[in-house]
Amino acid sequence: MGGASRLYLRLRREDRLLLHERAATRGMASATYVSVLVRSHLRAIVPLPKAELAALKQAVSELGAIGRNLNQITRAANQGARIAGPGRDEFKAILKVCEALRDHTKSLIKVNTASWACGYAENTP
Repeated sequence: MGGASRLYLRLRREDRLLLHERAATRGMASATYVSVLVRSHLRAIVPLPKAELAALKQAVSELGAIGRNLNQITRAANQGARIAGPGRDEFKAILKVCEALRDHTKSLIKVNTASWACGYAENTP
């Protein structure tokens, strides 16, 4: 980190255990967790750890791929091409997947925001 400096603090044993548990739940080192927590508090931001950010990026990528495929099918259908692929049921299934992915992403963001606000990282659905 550019311009970063070390800060030393004392914690009660039980607080140290809680810190270690919460940091581990987020896949972070305890010192990194404290640093992110303090920074988020000082700057009023909700941090998004690397693993959670990677999951969101993957979801966005999957949605992009689905969108491109649907655009290709729509373009071909609008040009009068006979579509031998997905029918009504398949499109319903695709829509269901998109809605589930949307809901899961919303839930991930909600849980992430709530966990940083109260200090507990809950398991994401």
